[in-house]
Amino acid sequence: MIFRNPLKLLFYLCLLIVILLVGYKAYLNLFMQDFNSLHSTQVERIHERVKPGEAVNFAVVGNINNSIGIFEERIIPELNSSGLDFMVSAGNAVSGGGEDKYRALYGTLSNLQIPYLLTFGAHEFDNFGSFRFYDHFGPHFYSIRTGNARLIFLDSTGKTPWRWQIRWLTDLLTQDTSNARILFIGHPPLEPEQNPLFDQEDDYLQPPEFRDALLELIDSQGIDMVFSSNLSVYAEKEREGTQFITTGGAGGLVLNNESSFYHYVEVGVTPDGDVSHNLQRLEVGQHPVWSTLESFWFFIYSLFYTGYLNFILIVAVFAAIAIKLYQIIFIGKDYYPDYDLDPAPWLENPLRVTMFTNNYLPFIGGVPISIDRLRRGLEGLGDKLLIVAPSYKDQPESEEYVYRVPSLLAMGKNREFRLANIFLARIREQVKAFRPDIIHVHHPFWLGSLGLFIARTLKVPAIYTYHTRLEHYAHFVPLPGILFRNLISHALIKHFANKCDGVIVPTYSTEEYLRMIGVKTPTFVQPTGIEYQKFQQVNREDVDNLRKELGITEEKIFVSVSRLSNEKNIDFMIEAIDALCKQTDVPFRFLMIGDGHQKDRLQKKIESLGLQRHFTLVGAVPPDEMALWYHLGDAFLFASKSETQGMVILEAMAAGLPVVAVRSSGIDDVVRHGFNGFKTPEKQDQWVAKVKELLEDDKLRGTLSSNALEFAADFSVEQFAKDVRNIYASTLALVEKKRHQHPISGLPKSGSA
Repeated sequence: MIFRNPLKLLFYLCLLIVILLVGYKAYLNLFMQDFNSLHSTQVERIHERVKPGEAVNFAVVGNINNSIGIFEERIIPELNSSGLDFMVSAGNAVSGGGEDKYRALYGTLSNLQIPYLLTFGAHEFDNFGSFRFYDHFGPHFYSIRTGNARLIFLDSTGKTPWRWQIRWLTDLLTQDTSNARILFIGHPPLEPEQNPLFDQEDDYLQPPEFRDALLELIDSQGIDMVFSSNLSVYAEKEREGTQFITTGGAGGLVLNNESSFYHYVEVGVTPDGDVSHNLQRLEVGQHPVWSTLESFWFFIYSLFYTGYLNFILIVAVFAAIAIKLYQIIFIGKDYYPDYDLDPAPWLENPLRVTMFTNNYLPFIGGVPISIDRLRRGLEGLGDKLLIVAPSYKDQPESEEYVYRVPSLLAMGKNREFRLANIFLARIREQVKAFRPDIIHVHHPFWLGSLGLFIARTLKVPAIYTYHTRLEHYAHFVPLPGILFRNLISHALIKHFANKCDGVIVPTYSTEEYLRMIGVKTPTFVQPTGIEYQKFQQVNREDVDNLRKELGITEEKIFVSVSRLSNEKNIDFMIEAIDALCKQTDVPFRFLMIGDGHQKDRLQKKIESLGLQRHFTLVGAVPPDEMALWYHLGDAFLFASKSETQGMVILEAMAAGLPVVAVRSSGIDDVVRHGFNGFKTPEKQDQWVAKVKELLEDDKLRGTLSSNALEFAADFSVEQFAKDVRNIYASTLALVEKKRHQHPISGLPKSGSA
């Protein structure tokens, strides 16, 4: 399980973070409400709050940088309660010009209860951000008049030619009648007296010709104050009566020292044009003793909150990659089974085994019959069994070894498919009281999932037997068939099997399938047992009586055993028998043993083809009578492709019947072509040709019959139980070894059974 491996858990946690953050970015870009020309609405709001000739009070912030920790959580609440008229960003309101950054900024600014205006700065320009700024807010350079003050915003990024801006600004100031003039430009025109850490030439207004022309115009036209950002400092400098202020403490990479700290600036303009400003410094956890250490901490803190989504995303991606590479390179892997195991302590003493199954007797099917045979075999070896299964209407009254679970829902024509109530607490209590050494689950969902959960709760191993090819049961699932068949079924089996401690498969072809889909749990190939001796003890007189009862005379008899369901491919056999009737004069009859929800439809198909004399739907036959019915036959026919083993094929061989089957995973390892039967592709002409050959060639049929009988002798229930018990013991030894316990000396806990 994942939780046994901390690195694996950490890897999936990083992967989850990456998925969530990518999803959030997708939400910002695709689903968040669109916004355009925000400055136009903000200017209207400012004009509503400040009438011509009135005093103006506003805040200036720099380097917001999409900050949640400082700007959104600390500064915005203060601005909302300050009584100021509006807020101005002096540049770098976003950490980058990407669409997600602009949308995140929009979400942050939505918390402001006062209007706002933005300066087009370096970060707004990055990554084609100039187009987004223009669409979402407005022009890169502009001016407004509020009260008796003129606010001027310039583009310092180079997006707009500086000569054009100087010409525009000259014309604007020549005609302006405001009492106060305040200019905002993203890059500082002057270097501060302090030496900002890590500053570069590009951090200041470029090119020099633009800077010189702008300073000359500022000197000649009486600009009262110039605000800039782009440096994570607070700095003031006066030149020719103009106050130059660099403000970069609304969320940027501050160092928390005397020049670099979190802050914003309040600006007031009287009706007469007097301009004043007041620094509002944020005290963020400063402590005189630890000031040096805190400076480093706040650097990391601001780095995290400046672009925290990107920060977490990058860290998570690199952490996931690093963990994966560590696992691949430095953690040794042994792809071979662990041969250094000693299962003897568990083989020498009785085991307590709990099985979980979604169906069981009296429901007739391959899985219930296989479980019942294993149960009887293990009990014969002295083990104790508890089978957790759904309740049925006709179930035996006395079953000490079965715990029946009431059903939530019954489905199927005869309500044969039961959905047990896995939410009952008494199931867990019953299993806990039984004290199992091992839990054996027979389905990868529902009661099987409950069994795996209880195994983990009780800290005992879980074994899973892969009985069924789920992809062939898509018609039973309320999901798109192609989705379940091609993706969900395989993913379900892989996920479940990898959570178990061992997997039993009936054939090598099914083991290969599990490896192909990515199952890494130790796998054991163990065919299901058959009651071979029972098939040898059939009384010939009973067979003759059954033949008379069915009206069988000299016809050759084909037998098949299957549930009448879509995945069993009964239609193929009906159509093939119809073709066979037209190709042979040898009289024959096909007995189809089994019941299911497709019975009425299949009967109508038989009648529509006029096959009543050749094809008979016998219905369900009690398990104790099956050997007798097999002995009626001369050959066994099969077309299902959903089997993992085809237990009925082995039973047929135990009765001396050669087999003709469609090639599939559960058939390839059992039917040996030309030895005990034939296997063909799912092509009617080839399948019919082999059936016809067996029907008409008595000598061939006799040879294959003898071979089939000999082949089936190796699959007795007794040997089946012994082999499964060895698998249990090996799994218990492996789990014990993985727990890094001391070597076993004495009896395991199962010795008290």
